Amino acid sequence: MTEAIKSTCPYCGVGCGLLVERKPDESWLVRGDPEHPSNYGKLCSKGVALNETIDHSGRLLHPFVEGKRASWNDALETVASRFQEIIEEHGPDAVAFYVSGQLLTEDYYLANKLMKGFIGSGNIDTNSRLCMASSVAGHKRAFGSDTVPGCYDDFEQAELIVLTGSNTAWSHPVLYRRIVKAKERNPQLKVVVIDPRRTNTCDAADIHLPLLPGTDSLFFMGLLTWLHDQNIRDLAFVQAHTEGIEAALRLARWYARDVPMVAKACGLSESAVRTVYQWFGETEKTITLYSQGINQTSSGTDKVNTIINCHLYTNRIGRPGMGPFSITGQPNAMGGREVGALANQLVCHMDIENDAHRALVGRFWETNNLTQRPGLKAAELFPAIQSGRIKAVWVMATNPAVTLPDAQRVRDALNVCEFVVVSENIQSTDTSAYANVLLPASAWGERNGTVTSSERAITRQLPFLPEPGSVKPDWWIVAEIAKRLGYPGFEFSHPHEIFSEYARLSGFENQGRRDFDISGLAELSRDEYDELTPIRWPVTAQNKSGTARLFADGHFFTPTAKAQFIPVTPRPPGFLPDTAFPLVLNTARVRDQWHTMTRTGKSARLSGHDNEPFVEFHPKDGERYDLKEGELVRLTSQWGSVIVRGRSSDAQMPGQVLVPMHWNDQFASDGAVNKLVNPVFDPVSGQPEFKHTPVTMCPYRPAWHGFLLSRTEVQPQRTSATYWAKAKRDALWHYELAGEEAVEDWSSFARELLESANEPTQWAEMLDKAGGQYRGVSIVDERLQSCLFIGPTHELPKRDWLVRLFSRERLDRQERMRLLAGSPGSARDDEGKIVCACFNVGENTLLRGIREQGLTTPEALGEALSAGTNCGSCIPEIKALIEASKEPSPTTN
Repeated sequence: MTEAIKSTCPYCGVGCGLLVERKPDESWLVRGDPEHPSNYGKLCSKGVALNETIDHSGRLLHPFVEGKRASWNDALETVASRFQEIIEEHGPDAVAFYVSGQLLTEDYYLANKLMKGFIGSGNIDTNSRLCMASSVAGHKRAFGSDTVPGCYDDFEQAELIVLTGSNTAWSHPVLYRRIVKAKERNPQLKVVVIDPRRTNTCDAADIHLPLLPGTDSLFFMGLLTWLHDQNIRDLAFVQAHTEGIEAALRLARWYARDVPMVAKACGLSESAVRTVYQWFGETEKTITLYSQGINQTSSGTDKVNTIINCHLYTNRIGRPGMGPFSITGQPNAMGGREVGALANQLVCHMDIENDAHRALVGRFWETNNLTQRPGLKAAELFPAIQSGRIKAVWVMATNPAVTLPDAQRVRDALNVCEFVVVSENIQSTDTSAYANVLLPASAWGERNGTVTSSERAITRQLPFLPEPGSVKPDWWIVAEIAKRLGYPGFEFSHPHEIFSEYARLSGFENQGRRDFDISGLAELSRDEYDELTPIRWPVTAQNKSGTARLFADGHFFTPTAKAQFIPVTPRPPGFLPDTAFPLVLNTARVRDQWHTMTRTGKSARLSGHDNEPFVEFHPKDGERYDLKEGELVRLTSQWGSVIVRGRSSDAQMPGQVLVPMHWNDQFASDGAVNKLVNPVFDPVSGQPEFKHTPVTMCPYRPAWHGFLLSRTEVQPQRTSATYWAKAKRDALWHYELAGEEAVEDWSSFARELLESANEPTQWAEMLDKAGGQYRGVSIVDERLQSCLFIGPTHELPKRDWLVRLFSRERLDRQERMRLLAGSPGSARDDEGKIVCACFNVGENTLLRGIREQGLTTPEALGEALSAGTNCGSCIPEIKALIEASKEPSPTTN
């Protein structure tokens, strides 16, 4: 093994530390850093599989101009000249950048400096607008700054943790396991989950409150009213360090005057509401941890402030084990907020609309061209592109054709835009299809810079791989464009130099007036920068060890230095269900995938748990809409439709459905759920309402269904298949297929499908024409090469045992016979659907351990099979299998 290189995980905002080592066989081992304060050596399933995602397959390795490979010089000159022409003819507000929480801070800083400081427009926004903008706005309204008051250590010190709008077990599993372990060590710790769905996070909950969608504000306004009525408050703190409590209480009492009123509005029992209120009231060390279920609504900012109001009223903020805690979705969403990459911000948590801040930044950057007003938020940006107001857009490290609501309109906008530039590390994405210029950017493992986690911890991300082909880092690309546009101040040769400038600016004329200050890191040498260990800001010359918590002293960053209570008028979602669209669609993440799957889609182990887009609905809704478990479903809203696999689950409330956000045109024919999502936005933050769109659904029953397992990647869109979804599995690709037109000659269909991948097409076949059944198997050099199964309904042979046959070096006679029969020789040959992605443990393997070996606890199964012993995000599913395997209790008459 080589010496381990320390880095940071490129997925969620937890910011897990990594140790990366090259093994003797030249492959890479990625493991958790036991010294990193975010994860102490633990990783989730996605982090464990990072070594499976660093190959060059699908990479964008060279610049392309109008679809043709180009040199860097030609590509950069094309971008600079087109931007210059448009700026000169139409002004700086005719161009825009749309950037990403996947960028490193140094990349982010330069992009923001170029657009706001030198081009002179505010038109740079980040995809963090989609996940954290409401939290930013709520923080700024209450504290005068976008400050997360606490840190992860508070989870271990709390005595009550309220998880609201967060399926932490799947979205942030390492933090979830910290909470579970804290509960094991401290039996006094109570956990409350507030979520319309019964998610895996509820496994740790003492109480689950399945409130009605959109009623979060009422719940927390009711809590504020109850606290006041019970005289549970810190009056001295409120009087000395806050303003606005009378107005906030007045509206809270009007809309949520007592427990019965709150319970009725939220669809909860009075006893459950009263119990949670009492726990909050009697427990000083209380954390309210919230995420997208709060933020991604048209009143997300108000919801954030109703949470903060309760913590301010009780002075539960800035001290160990307490406070409101926003947990971010992306690895550097916090870094983007810090550098000012939101369209309504300046760098270092300064404000565009503040004259003094603009003057300060202008002096530091030595520019007279600093933007004088906010730019267009994402919600406004793409309509402006479609209308022709924006003539050129540069998209960096994100995929807006998939991720924004009303996604077809975004695609239409990109299609008519005069000039589209995309910086990416993957060649084929839904967004890159619209690019006039493609610029190959470095990926995780090649990048060098910093990120900031949800707890304000700045961590280094170090490279351990060379940049392949002509790939360049994002900061270099931005700097080269800036220089070609003729702007000074971009002569950087290393990210250390960018970080130093950024750190100096954070302390420039600060004197404690602004929360974000990392000037204590401005004089780091290059070696010290490379060796920087995680540190929470502020970091100043007087406090070089960083800051765990803020606001314990009662000092805030508002003009009066007092925190603000925000009076809230609850608002319903933008669109309500009606007779045409009677169901409420919620979008979410699945356990093992990330965003639009450009990275996680490369990993076989991460596709074993969920391998195609799906809709989850309550069994009553399944009956109402005549839907069978496992069949295809068409969902429709006013804005579009998708076709996905149906799943029945009583974890959903009747009248509500859930579809994951990840699938797109690279992985499914019609699974991009944001084509359905209503274009409704929070009026304060501009964040979209992903959590509430009225839809309807019906069965999609084509003429035939099928699946293909193949060692080579094929092009199902070139066949008569009207539905397809693909997933990477171990040593093969897995395709689910369906078609609306009957196929007369399945042998020809198979040849057409496989010849698109130049695969040999000698088949052993079985055809039952009357029954609509076809099975074809290809074996090359005694190994299974591919198999195709077709039937008239979705009820086809199980796939997982077939997938495992591809790992065999040689198939014996019995295995070959069973292939066409479509069934394993015994139940033991079928390990079942993957439950534990970290160790590839299937459902049937776990069930045999439970039933045959008497392994009836997660700990016993973990010791025997390793399942659940890494990130633990599969433990709730393991518990459910154990419960389902129990003998029914005898009944008495």
